[in-house]
Amino acid sequence: MLKKTLFQLHWFFGISAGLVLALMGITGAAVSFQDEILRALNPQVLTVEKQPAGVLPPAELVEQIEAASGKTVSMLWVETDSGNAARVIFTAPPGEKRGPMRYFNPYNAQFLGDVVGQDFFGLLLRLHRVLTLDDVGRQITGACTLILVFFCLSGLYLRWPRRWRSWRAWLTLDWRKKGRSFNWDLHSVAGTWCLLFYLLAALTGLTWSYDWYNKAVSQLLSDSPKEERVRNRGPAPSGPPPVADYRAMWSSIYSAAGPDLSSYNVRMPPVAGQPATVFYMLKNSPHDRALNQLMLDPTTGAVSRHSRYSDKSLKAQLLTSIYALHVGSYFGLAGRILVTLAALTMPLFFITGWLLYLDRRRKKRQASQARRALAGNPGNAPAWLIGFASQSGFAEQLAWQTAGQLQAAGLPVNVQPLANVNDRDLSNATHALFVVSTFGDGEGPDSARGFERKVLGRALSLERLQYSVLGLGDRQYENFCGFARRLHTWLAEHGGKTLFAPVEVDSGDPYALRHWQQQLAELTGQTPADTWQAPSFENWTLTQRSLLNPDSSGSGVYLLGLTAPGPSSWLAGDLVEILPRNDPWAIEHFLDGLGIAGQARVQVDGLSLSLEQALATRQLPENRAHLVGLHAQALVDALAPLAMREYSIASIPADGVLELLVRQERHADGNLGIGSGWLTEHAPLGSAISLRLRRNSGFHLPAKGVPMILLGNGTGLAGLRSLLKARVAEGMQRNWLIFGERQREHDFHCRDELEEWVASGDLERLDLAFSRDQQQKIYVQDRLRQSAPLLKQWLADGAVIYICGSLQGMASGVDQALTEILGAEEVQHLIEQGRYRRDVY
Repeated sequence: MLKKTLFQLHWFFGISAGLVLALMGITGAAVSFQDEILRALNPQVLTVEKQPAGVLPPAELVEQIEAASGKTVSMLWVETDSGNAARVIFTAPPGEKRGPMRYFNPYNAQFLGDVVGQDFFGLLLRLHRVLTLDDVGRQITGACTLILVFFCLSGLYLRWPRRWRSWRAWLTLDWRKKGRSFNWDLHSVAGTWCLLFYLLAALTGLTWSYDWYNKAVSQLLSDSPKEERVRNRGPAPSGPPPVADYRAMWSSIYSAAGPDLSSYNVRMPPVAGQPATVFYMLKNSPHDRALNQLMLDPTTGAVSRHSRYSDKSLKAQLLTSIYALHVGSYFGLAGRILVTLAALTMPLFFITGWLLYLDRRRKKRQASQARRALAGNPGNAPAWLIGFASQSGFAEQLAWQTAGQLQAAGLPVNVQPLANVNDRDLSNATHALFVVSTFGDGEGPDSARGFERKVLGRALSLERLQYSVLGLGDRQYENFCGFARRLHTWLAEHGGKTLFAPVEVDSGDPYALRHWQQQLAELTGQTPADTWQAPSFENWTLTQRSLLNPDSSGSGVYLLGLTAPGPSSWLAGDLVEILPRNDPWAIEHFLDGLGIAGQARVQVDGLSLSLEQALATRQLPENRAHLVGLHAQALVDALAPLAMREYSIASIPADGVLELLVRQERHADGNLGIGSGWLTEHAPLGSAISLRLRRNSGFHLPAKGVPMILLGNGTGLAGLRSLLKARVAEGMQRNWLIFGERQREHDFHCRDELEEWVASGDLERLDLAFSRDQQQKIYVQDRLRQSAPLLKQWLADGAVIYICGSLQGMASGVDQALTEILGAEEVQHLIEQGRYRRDVY
């Protein structure tokens, strides 16, 4: 909850205060090298030729300046041996805050000309400090500076990486990313680089914005409370001006500073009876604001207080050096350059922040439109029933697209999940379309099990019903589109008449989907705008790979990290489909003896590739006798493409990386499986992985506040981990995980993370089943049986059960244990309520 609140405040302040901070950054950077720029533009005015005799003493300078100008000097700033022009400020005329300033030659007291660009830098400085709005502007810039402190601290918390000890996770930018992913990376990585500079600039800059802050800093850092730096913004004191004896003052200044005097700044009091203030620097001063201070009587030169920079404590030196810290000169020229670069970077965060905000708004709008029910159509015609049964969300997507095509033709529609369709709906319907997927060994999705038991098991009269079925499946499984075929058979046996023959789709085959669209077009007369298809594969970058179970007696389990090529998002519980590749050794071995060069050019889907590149995507049979004598193109055409592999996502988008848990599969001959071998060993870090996201709506988070029970083994932890991460981000702590593996010492995947969640209360209960740590093997289902009373209590509180892992072993064992504990009827009831969700393989 805290993280979500901080995120909302972070982006809200970003889009409201970001423009002001960007302006402050640009103007601050522009004035940071003001003196050097002005000297370059005005070499005849701001630089003078040094004389062996040295600069004139203050008494002679003031005497000649006042005689030439007819004005009284109130401030004199002289550098004794730099070759830079000196400055004088005259007493302000009545009604004005500050008198005019002139540059002069400190060697002969001659006035120099006007400085080109000084008014421009003055405007920039006013923009930087008060936006040219005086007190109102000071309040705005002060508030924005406080917000900058919040940005730094909240941004650090929000982007805190899981592997926080890795400097690469903090400081490296992946230039191969595109779109939102790159903007997020740039925003967070650049923010980390600039964080300390922004904190330094903000915490020092606030001393010019708020008197309360200035007083607090002075009390905190000053060696003596009596020496607090408090600006006086009240009315100026009145009275006659002092009569100054500059010779006496110079004697005191030189006596205090000695021959190492580098510069001095004499500031006369506005009225007689007050001390003059002199700031001076020595040649060995550590930075340009390491000022020493004298308070002396302007008429006698008597020193009332002498404060040396070198005598101060470190904290008091920092108080004296606040401006130097603000601009970076405290750390020398390198510090000034770094602070300037950080200030110039400020608009970057405003721009990338807005891009991320607009992208987030766009996606929310699209999601809202996608979920919004189709508008009702006028007329009295009965609505077409469109029922869907989806395990991963693709069937649901196609159902809504089907509804859209019908509605575009003016037909009313009623889109429902099969779980909500009853026998009365079917009896009353005249037209129906069913979009259903098949799961496991010919089973319907979990969400449709209640429909199959309650409806398909009954005898209905469907003489009025005209229907068709779109079945989704995978021909790798024996009972391809088994549920769709059972549904079609039942509808036909009970009197339904087909609008057109059932359409079966193998792994999102676009040609089959196009056929379904064309059949709908013939019925409605509405030609589809484009072909529906599963999302296309994109090339993601493999950025990390770490072995989680070294020395384990089982196969290696790897944590993989992939970054998207552009804007990408997913929900906890979603899946990815990956197109694997054959490793180069397997391709070389396959070509050996066929007499074809691996560099021969072939065409694949309209692209020109080398034969080796093409074979990387093809199934390579052991028996090659039927392939001998084929030329390169014929060889590629004769080989079937590699089937995609499906994995549960183990992270959430806020992590900034899509993570997978992949176990290496080894065949009897010792060779690695194609999919797991490609991901865990053969694909080099930084290489492209063909991947597409797949919605898994049946495995998404429950409603907020609902308890969650998670059961999984091995790499099944992946899907559960993403759910837990999302729950932790939401502040939902009623979570119970039962996880099983071989040995605690070697196979406790993500141990630190899980134990940290337990310690923080984000994971209320963690039960572990390490089967090989004792003589009698213990599995997840055994832990579940041991906790039967607690399970019933959680379910009574409305808990939702999630299972992720192997279908034949753990999942079937858990299903049996649940049936023993709760009864078959109650388990069926949980499934129909959507409170028993499975992502098993």
